[in-house]
Amino acid sequence: MVSKRVSEIPFSGIRKFFELVQQTEGVVSLGVGEPDFPTPDPIKDEGVASIERDYTSYTSNYGLMDLREAISNKLEIENGIKYDPASQILVTSGTSEALDLAFRAILEPGDEVLVPEPSYVSYKPCVWFAYGTPIGVPMKEVNDFKISVEDLEGKVSEKTKAIIVASPNNPTGSVLEKKDLKKIAKFSIENDLTVISDELYEYLIYDGIKHASIGSLPGMRERTITINGFSKGHAMTGWRVGYAAGNPDVIEAMMKIHQYTMLCAPTTAQYAAIAAFKCKRQVKKMVEEYDRRRKLLVSGLNELPKVSCVMPKGAFYAFPNITGTGLSSEQFARNLLKESKVAVVPGSTFGESGEGYVRCSYSVSRDVIREALTRLKEFL
Repeated sequence: MVSKRVSEIPFSGIRKFFELVQQTEGVVSLGVGEPDFPTPDPIKDEGVASIERDYTSYTSNYGLMDLREAISNKLEIENGIKYDPASQILVTSGTSEALDLAFRAILEPGDEVLVPEPSYVSYKPCVWFAYGTPIGVPMKEVNDFKISVEDLEGKVSEKTKAIIVASPNNPTGSVLEKKDLKKIAKFSIENDLTVISDELYEYLIYDGIKHASIGSLPGMRERTITINGFSKGHAMTGWRVGYAAGNPDVIEAMMKIHQYTMLCAPTTAQYAAIAAFKCKRQVKKMVEEYDRRRKLLVSGLNELPKVSCVMPKGAFYAFPNITGTGLSSEQFARNLLKESKVAVVPGSTFGESGEGYVRCSYSVSRDVIREALTRLKEFL
């Protein structure tokens, strides 16, 4: 009864691994990819108030106009891209839905999408479900896990329709600065590619680096679908609000699918998201704490035998190299869980080029990080 296409997609490696975690008592986890902070009070208050005001009906398929106007204003001021809130912005049920809609809206059967790896586990399956063909493009530690145009050129073909750009990156924490994006933009224009720009972690950047949006570069606004949301920067993972911005034809196509499958993002969450734009102080405090955790974790990892780790510039993940142990990433993670009760995610989960690494999240307290490092040292 199950379609062949769906049957060919494996379960998420993260979910599969964490079924093992749930069966183990006393686990110290560096595997969770979500903030450990509560949603800021102004956001929660607005969500509660919207229910008390009986704002519980459907919204426009595109989303609340007030929210779209706030998103439009944010994109113009912070990202340097001007989008019409009436026709160029779509509010979705999380960033994951926005990604799914984007692929389904632009791909014909057999179209290829360049997917730089290691990458978020949903990219390739989403392309596959849209009857496209994902083409992995390895990113290397020697390049700080940044996309190399030379590697892209080796993978592009006459069937290539689009490329995914994710900055900051999950799982490596790499960040593409404007100088990096200019090279990718030139490549995209020369090969007439649509760019899907996943910018969900844009507020989680360190060391004074400024976030840059590829859609703001010359010639890129019309060929870029900018995707973002509130889950990571505003600690709103369970609220399920994301958005996509792009040229009106693409956004309308995405809305067509959205209106038949999801209809609209959760109304309460949309009202809450409007308040998120007023929480810059709370976001800044969370990022400052992530930065302290980042330095603690990475310095601790680099003091361990047989392990090395580049300093991530964004998100809340470190991606240590464990090839010195002689174990595969899957073996390392399983043995570490079994023997020392520390949970990390095998790098192979994020694509073939993730082999030899594991993902460690520092979206946990410093006490948890210290305990995990102690157990890691004993394990090694």
